[in-house]
Formats: sequence, C-alpha cells, structure tokens
Amino acid sequence: MKKFLQLNSWLAIAALAWGVGYLYNARYGGELSWLRMMYEQKRAIASEVQAPQRILIVGGSGAHYTVDAGLMQQQLGIPTINMATDGPVGLNVILPSVTDTIKQGDIVLLIPEYLILLSKDGFGDRSGQFGMAIGKPGLGGVPTKQLAQDIMLLGIPTLKAVTKSSVDLVEKGRFTGYYSDPITANGDPTVMKQRLKTAWWELKIKDPVSPHSLRRIRQFKKEVEAKGATLVLGLSWIYGSTDTETLDNISKTAEKLGEIAPVLYDKQTLNVKTDSSLFADTHYHLNPPGRRTRTTELVEQLKTLNIIRN
Repeated sequence: MKKFLQLNSWLAIAALAWGVGYLYNARYGGELSWLRMMYEQKRAIASEVQAPQRILIVGGSGAHYTVDAGLMQQQLGIPTINMATDGPVGLNVILPSVTDTIKQGDIVLLIPEYLILLSKDGFGDRSGQFGMAIGKPGLGGVPTKQLAQDIMLLGIPTLKAVTKSSVDLVEKGRFTGYYSDPITANGDPTVMKQRLKTAWWELKIKDPVSPHSLRRIRQFKKEVEAKGATLVLGLSWIYGSTDTETLDNISKTAEKLGEIAPVLYDKQTLNVKTDSSLFADTHYHLNPPGRRTRTTELVEQLKTLNIIRN
C-alpha cells in the first residue's frame, strides 16, 4: 500500500510538472504558444470576413512573411487574408488546419516553401505539437509514435527557451517569441525580422517536389473544390542559386504542380532571386519593398487566370 501511494505521488508530481511545461510551451511563453495564438487570430479574422469571394493565402512562414494580403486586397478589390503559419508544421497538418475556414467562392492560394514540398511524408518538427496546441491532437494523421513523443516533449520546456523567456521578462517585462508580434487586420506580419550578421549564401534546391506532396496537394484540391472554392498554387520566391540542378528541380516542380492546379511564377526566373537585398532573415522571407514587389507580381499573375470576380 505504501509503495502504491508513493507511485501515485510520483505520478501526480510528474503530471503537474508536465502540465506546467504544457502551459508554457503551448499556451503562453514558448515559441509554439505564439504560433498557436497567431493561427487562432488568423482564423478569427477569416470568420469575420463575409464576402462572395475571398482570397486565402496558405503556406508556411515563407508565405506569411512574403505576401502582403492588405496590398493584394487593395489592388484586386477582394478581401484577402494571410492564413499562412509555419513550415515545420508540415503540409499534412497545414492543409487540414485551414480546410474548415474555406467557403464557397474562395480562391485558396497555396504557396509552400521547398522545405514543405520536398518532405517525403508531409510531417515536420511541429506537426504533432501544433495539432495538440490548437486542440486537435493527431491532426493530419500524425503517426502514433511521433504523436506520443511530441505529446511528451510538449510538457518539457527546453533550457534555451526558458533562458530566453527569463531574459525577456527581465528586459521587456513580458515573454516574446518569433511569432509574438501583432498581425494586421489581413493577417500580415507587422514586424520585419532582421537578418543575423552571418555569411549569406544562395539556396540550392537539390530535389523536385516529392511524390507525397503531390498526392496531398491533389487531395487538397478535391477538398477545396468540394467547398465550391478554387485552388491556385504559387512557387516561393527564394534567394537562390542559378545552378543547373536547382533550376531543373524547380522547373520539374512547377511542371508537376501544374498538372494539379494553375501555378503562379515567373517563367524566366522560376522565382529565383539573386538580389539578397530583397530578403529579410531567411532565403524566403522578404523585407517590405520585396513584399510589395512580390505581391504586385502575384496580383498580375492572378488576373491572367480570369477567376477574380469584382
């Protein structure tokens, strides 16, 4: 009996410790918590926008920090919402996380980073934990083993994260994170992330889109059309290499995606940019002038599809 009570005590302590870790990681303080809050804010924005036709931008941070939905709305005269979140959430989880937001008449513009497109199984480092954080454990069919590991880790803050939060609390009086900055009424970021002063190199794309990503996007198209909406795809802008392998792989990716839905990209450059001054802190994220140029280009490409109803 004594051993049984001791075991129960240890289990209660472990459960309490996990719960505290979960509150930090998923609710307030940890990076996942800021991503969850941003996602929920974007969903709330979308729920409030009622119109015969809307444009929903979907993808990872390479879409969130690249497309200016407010400017697109201004140029097209159609409500536009930036629903993009984070690449490591993975294609299998990103897509079902926005499906119930889609309404009849919508144009869903999916712009996945190559990190997402090249994935062989559609999952990333944050797939299981993101589903847990938004109250949908296992969203996207996260494998049982990975989900169990993610659930366990969700209650264990890392030393790096706790140290950062402690410093933030002392210096700023609050916790902050990569996605903790406010977003606009269109779901766009309000703060440009600064590039670290480290060596800058041109990104190389070593493979074309994976068979799994093609299957999942094809399935997503059916899900979008079942809602009475239209799927459009876009290639990411990247600060990248113009070597033969990279260009060939991007060209093959565009060709394969084009068999599913219209793909928006510059046929000459394949959206590979060699001017690093357009970019912010990653090979995908753009600074404000870059975002304006990118968005205006997307607007002109969208117009050619003749799917905009004004």
